[in-house]
Amino acid sequence: MTTIKYGHCEEHELLGGIQRIYRFENSGYGASVVCHQGSYSSSTGKWELAVLYNGKLCYTTPITDDVIGHLSDDEVQKILAQIDTLRDPKGGEG
Repeated sequence: MTTIKYGHCEEHELLGGIQRIYRFENSGYGASVVCHQGSYSSSTGKWELAVLYNGKLCYTTPITDDVIGHLSDDEVQKILAQIDTLRDPKGGEG
């Protein structure tokens, strides 16, 4: 597992694994990227990603309506780039 760098990232230990919280400028969006005992494919070192809006889980984006599991580092990077293009639906800057 490598370190994925994109946007502002905070890393924490969670449930025997890792949680990375990504935040992007000019929107309220971000992502929670985890690999821990309760995540999809944690035994294989793959990632699970959830879109966040204002720090809370968000299931109403064009990217996904659920969490996305079984992700490689490259796949996470591509989804983070997509999240970075989202803008605050309320017209603010997040």
